[in-house]
Amino acid sequence: MVLAQGLGSSPYSALGIGELYPTGNVTNLGMGGIGISNASPFYLNLQNPALLGSRPPYTVFEVGLVGQSKTISQNIGNETQVQRSFGGNLGYLALAFPASSRWSMALSLRPYTFVNYDITQTSRLVGTTAAAQYNYSGRGGLNKASFATGYRLYKNIFVGAEGSFMFGNITNSSDARVVIEQLGVGAQDTRVNRLSRANYSDIVWKLGLAWRPKLNQDWTLNLGATYDPATKVKGTETEIYQQTTLAGLNLGVADTLRNNATGRTTLPQQANFGISIERANRLLVGVDVGFQQWGKYKTLNDQLGKLKDGMNVAAGIEYTPKPSSNKYTDLITYRAGFQYNKLPYVVQGAQINDINGSLGLSLPVGAYYVNHVTLSVIGGQRGVLSSTQIREQYVRIAIGFSLTDRWFRKPVID
Repeated sequence: MVLAQGLGSSPYSALGIGELYPTGNVTNLGMGGIGISNASPFYLNLQNPALLGSRPPYTVFEVGLVGQSKTISQNIGNETQVQRSFGGNLGYLALAFPASSRWSMALSLRPYTFVNYDITQTSRLVGTTAAAQYNYSGRGGLNKASFATGYRLYKNIFVGAEGSFMFGNITNSSDARVVIEQLGVGAQDTRVNRLSRANYSDIVWKLGLAWRPKLNQDWTLNLGATYDPATKVKGTETEIYQQTTLAGLNLGVADTLRNNATGRTTLPQQANFGISIERANRLLVGVDVGFQQWGKYKTLNDQLGKLKDGMNVAAGIEYTPKPSSNKYTDLITYRAGFQYNKLPYVVQGAQINDINGSLGLSLPVGAYYVNHVTLSVIGGQRGVLSSTQIREQYVRIAIGFSLTDRWFRKPVID
């Protein structure tokens, strides 16, 4: 059992800038992650900044926590190797507040990616009795501190934008040594190490649009879209080469290949579209589709990152028995969803898929039941069990707390 940072150990986090965290809040995660077109007066949804303009004049503060248990499997030779890990992290902090009856703003802090992997490979050196052992490891990740705003432009048309300061660092290390299988000699006492540390900091943007026309007195149609333009994120990178003993003692002075070399990593453009239909805060059914041009991702030294374009499809449902009731059980909200992701990772020419399903519920708490505790559970699998791919089976648990109040009210004297 391995206790790790992020959401647990994942070999796929060695690629690109690491594993992407889920973009939705806990309420979204319980219904497949959908959130491009659907909004709620009781919970925050920051996936489309335009939907902030549809919020009632209430201030909402939310905290989300995410934990994940994962089983990693691979066929090596005639055996199935299995590793289990668990990781947890703060999912997000978010605060939304009104600026006017048709304009709201939000501040949030959330992790964007995480890197956490340890990989060991051994291969026979041709023509010798020796084997080469290679070790790869990585830690770190990127975070986003965001300011978002949404405005009701005309009737049921909303526009919005989000500016985020992206920051963080990623450390990747690799080493190699030759294992001698000759009697009396033992293991070779020299290890060749290479360490790379990259620091990132820059501004990234997102634009949002939503249209929410009333179909009749009870039903509303929701349409939404977001666009993340391609962005060159500034960063610095240091690479060090060194020889050590197996015990870690230095054999000579380290050779610095790059020392705080500046560069820009290219994050690709992304587009997301959503459609949903809802009945007066009681029933909502929706579908989201997203496209990401990860094939155009470039590293800090302007090299292609060997990724492929990704896409995702999600469907979800949300149901509250009777939102106008005073009976507690009528106010509990239930959710379910499904998600299919074509990930940007390619292994031996095959692109990795991620399929998961989710369940969730929100329990009202406090005076007037306007605050909520939300729980979402997601179970899924990525990759397949083979000699070339690694299968990851995971159960992700997210819990969120939503506090609602009315701020900035002018005092009234009777």
